[in-house]
Amino acid sequence: MKYRLSLGETTNQNLISLTGSKSESNRLLILQKLFGNFTIENLSDSKDTQVLQQALSINSDRINIGHAGTAMRFLTAYFSIQQGRRVVLEGSPRMHERPIAPLVEALQSLGADICYLDCQGYPPLEIKGKKLQGGIVEIESSWSSQYITALLLIAPALKKGLSLILKGKITSKPYIDMSLQLLGRIGVEYTFEENNIHILPIVKNKLNTIWVESDWSSASYLYSFFALSKNQELNIEGLKKDSLQGDSKLQDIYRYFGVESSWEDEKLKLKKTESYISHLELDCTDFPDLAQTITVTAFALGISLQLTGLHTLKIKETDRLVALQNELRKLGAIIEIGPAYLSLVSRKKRIPSEICIATYEDHRMAMAFAPLAIKAPIYIENPQVVEKSFVNFWNVFQQLGGLINEKVE
Repeated sequence: MKYRLSLGETTNQNLISLTGSKSESNRLLILQKLFGNFTIENLSDSKDTQVLQQALSINSDRINIGHAGTAMRFLTAYFSIQQGRRVVLEGSPRMHERPIAPLVEALQSLGADICYLDCQGYPPLEIKGKKLQGGIVEIESSWSSQYITALLLIAPALKKGLSLILKGKITSKPYIDMSLQLLGRIGVEYTFEENNIHILPIVKNKLNTIWVESDWSSASYLYSFFALSKNQELNIEGLKKDSLQGDSKLQDIYRYFGVESSWEDEKLKLKKTESYISHLELDCTDFPDLAQTITVTAFALGISLQLTGLHTLKIKETDRLVALQNELRKLGAIIEIGPAYLSLVSRKKRIPSEICIATYEDHRMAMAFAPLAIKAPIYIENPQVVEKSFVNFWNVFQQLGGLINEKVE
């Protein structure tokens, strides 16, 4: 299946509502299962969240989480403390290529019973749950913040709590901060000083209800569409100005692309400014999931770009650096990549029409490239992949003035 996308008329639709944050929702589902007694409102409707919900609710000894990397990491820690339960945790072929050794080794140092069923360091895993006491753990923090979060979420259930010593440069620190703040909301005491995190066992859950704010990662595609379109104003509801989400950095980043962000009646208001820069350099260590969207926006606007801090993109749903390079070169981009960087030269030619963009089983590839339809008609392969994080993306795309001209089987 592929969609042919193009631009329709400038739309009068200027209010978009986004579903709850996938990142917050998935953390809260684990905390709810472990510590209970609170209701989650505005839960994400993403496929990843649905996969995690199902895995937490079924009593099977074999659980397949498909492409859901967050679920793989969070459930590895969760099942390791489910005393007396044996689970085989597996996923898609790509999931079995994504490393999980740093998390497994940290859990094993606490006494967890986990073994690899195929390649050392990678899923599938056999996990035999047992009572873990907690203690002190060292973990490399430059790979993925999700390894750290997986440990943080189970830490309050451990008799001795947990002290984490983070080695190396911390990647995606805002996601660690988010996890800690959510722990704090349910009554967990913690400290985070320099590279040391200390979590105390939970005494009493303080929450009855928690509202999940809308997803800033999803908002990035609205920012991109707006930056490329002739629309002069767009309002987005459900987001928070003082967000827990690192991707709220969009408000600052898209100023470089001619988009001004402001707040009115708890709605985010986007307006066009007169100009944007010709060259941008960004360290994306704290917000790597925005890299694809930023890169495609810069390409479409003819802005040269240098992004660093991208090492985690190699182990996502696909190697996102290679995928970006492949697809942008189809469109005439001059782009170079390295282990943790991306360099884009501003384009001089018109973007060619009718190019087919491969999505590599990666939701963010489909959504990052869709706004290019404003500049030239394009095809997007496997468009349904967006359901992983943004179920109604294509409806919103059309609300903003995009057209789906044909759906090709």
